[in-house]
Amino acid sequence: MRARLILALNFAGSLAACGGPRSETGFSSGMPTSVPATAAESESSGGSSTSGLPADSSGSAAFTVGSTSDGTHGEGTTNTDIPDFGDPDPPGCEGRIDFLFVISAQSTMKFHQEQLIASFPGFIGAIEEKLPDFDVHILVADPDEGWKISDCSVCTTDCDPEGMPPLCGAALQPCDKGEIGAGVTFPSGTAASNRRCELDSGLRYISSGQQDRDDAFACIAQVGTGGAGMVGQAMVAALQPAINNPDDEDACNRGFLRDDALLVVTIISDSYDEDSLGTVDEWIEGLRAAKKYDDDAFALLVLTTDIDVGYDQLCHPELFYQTKNRLRLLAEGVTNGFIGSICMGTYDDWFKEHVGYLVDLCDDFVPPG
Repeated sequence: MRARLILALNFAGSLAACGGPRSETGFSSGMPTSVPATAAESESSGGSSTSGLPADSSGSAAFTVGSTSDGTHGEGTTNTDIPDFGDPDPPGCEGRIDFLFVISAQSTMKFHQEQLIASFPGFIGAIEEKLPDFDVHILVADPDEGWKISDCSVCTTDCDPEGMPPLCGAALQPCDKGEIGAGVTFPSGTAASNRRCELDSGLRYISSGQQDRDDAFACIAQVGTGGAGMVGQAMVAALQPAINNPDDEDACNRGFLRDDALLVVTIISDSYDEDSLGTVDEWIEGLRAAKKYDDDAFALLVLTTDIDVGYDQLCHPELFYQTKNRLRLLAEGVTNGFIGSICMGTYDDWFKEHVGYLVDLCDDFVPPG
């Protein structure tokens, strides 16, 4: 018995040297680090016995040392199959990120849209530096359902300043009006781009390979100040399966949302969202459903008023609304939600603070199926 016990102890010790418990290594060796008490008890019976270290539930092989009934020890058999633990590292998103921007078009948003546009190159560039295979889709969702030109004098290159409203001579596409959440390619109205933005993809979002990506984003993100701010509703609408169907040529956001990409949603609104249909819980449900209920497959960045966090905040330091903005509840209600004050002087540092977090989510991403 002693020879067998020593051999078992030596074997267990060698495994302990190769790897510790699950809490230290991230996976279990499948072997105990000490000999079970029943090993000695079974030998005391004097009959033929086998002392084995059992396989665990992961399928690790058991190792057996045999003994003869007369007390002498034979060679026994040893199963030397090495357990297959698989690849310990997740596949990651491999640089694929879908960026959805939902920007309020309310009358007070001109300066904030300019701040967002100014911070975009640094934000996207910082992520790109860390993801060599950067493969992006960038879509700005329509925050309302209307065509917003009521005065043709705001027209630039793709509509007629001397024309007749509401179209002012613009050549519109079906998705340019009437579908909230559709990708914006012809921002219209006061302080908007008021022209057709040139997207190399031929779709309603920017994709990798876009020439002058920063200029293209500046065009689609300048949604103007003549519309609404139904950003919660627009976010959910932009993520619906039908509007993203890659096989439907009439789907406004065709192919934008990819199963094998990390989703990053940015919402920017300087007021409470009181107009969007649905509850906060329904918005969260729509967001989670879009990524197959994998809460680490998406992140939510929100820039909004901070008047609901207390006095001495940035937007209105002398005021405090104790009722929380639904956008704040939205950010607090998801696993990877972040919220900042829209009244910051610049958004550069705030966006860059979250770059490392987004890259980590990308690295840890596990595509469905």
